[in-house]
Parts: sequence; structure tokens; C-alpha cells
Amino acid sequence: MNFVETKIEGVYIVELKQIGDDRGFFARSFCSKEFAEVGLDDNFVQCNVSYNKTMGTLRGLHFQTDPAREAKLVRCTQGAIVDVAVDLRRSSSTYLEHVMVELTAENRKALYVPKHFGHGFQTLVDDTEVTYQVSEFYTPDAERGLRFDDPKLAIEWPRTATNMSPKDASWPYLD
Repeated sequence: MNFVETKIEGVYIVELKQIGDDRGFFARSFCSKEFAEVGLDDNFVQCNVSYNKTMGTLRGLHFQTDPAREAKLVRCTQGAIVDVAVDLRRSSSTYLEHVMVELTAENRKALYVPKHFGHGFQTLVDDTEVTYQVSEFYTPDAERGLRFDDPKLAIEWPRTATNMSPKDASWPYLD
């Protein structure tokens, strides 16, 4: 795998190193040893799939608080999304800044979202599927969220949010 640093410390784009022949290719999408060598959380305890029927679907921005803060490894396995990680580390020079990456079934990239970050994505096409590994179990009492359209975050989503859960639409603004 190739680990590509982003503008925010700790957030990485993970690219596959494809070994190809006339059949197609083989690539490792996760290796605990390689993640540990880069200093990334390599203890994923759960893997989730999100299927999204329509273009413009927005999920997030989600995070969990202590003691269940989670790192995520997000990959689009069908269709296309923009994936967003928001820095929630108050002591960070990039506090409340975000990274936005296009993940598609074709480019096969993944986004590593460390602990202390909010996370969300928006579908760019119909029939999109996203798979993500998480380092903590889902803990409803620790679940929190940020408003997708909070002016303090200044996220420019590529599409109008056409479909989202009532919970995601009602997360409070930072102010």
C-alpha cells in the first residue's frame, strides 16, 4: 500500500499497490504491520457497509467520544463519494479544518480517518456502496455529530444534500 499524507496531520489516502497480469490484479487493502509502521491505528474491530440508493445522499458528520473514539478506514466499493474528515483536536493548528477526497470503485483509494475526527460522505452517483473498518465498537451513548452545513466548517459539498437521516439533519451548529 501507498500512504499519501494529506494537508491535515494523521489523515492519509491509502492507495493500493496492484500486482497485475492478464487476469486482472491482486492488492492488499489492509495490513496491520504496514499501518503500524506508518503509526496508524491498526486495531479494527468492526467492518460496516453503507448502501446508498440515490446521488446526493449525505451521511454524517459523525464521531464518537471517549471512551469509544474511533479511527476509520473508508473505501467506496461501488459508485463514487466525496469523503470528508474534520479535525476535532482542539490543540491542533488545523482544528475544524477538513480534508475532502473523492473515493470511487474505479480509483480504489481509501481514506484513513484518525481518532478525534468527524467523518461524513456524500454520494456522487446512484447505487453507491461504502465499506469502512472502525477501531471501536459502535457505542450509542458516545455517538455525536456535526452539522454538514455548519458555516464554521466551510465544507463545500459537491451536490445538494438530497437524502439524509433526520438525526444527521438535526446535529447542532458549533455556535
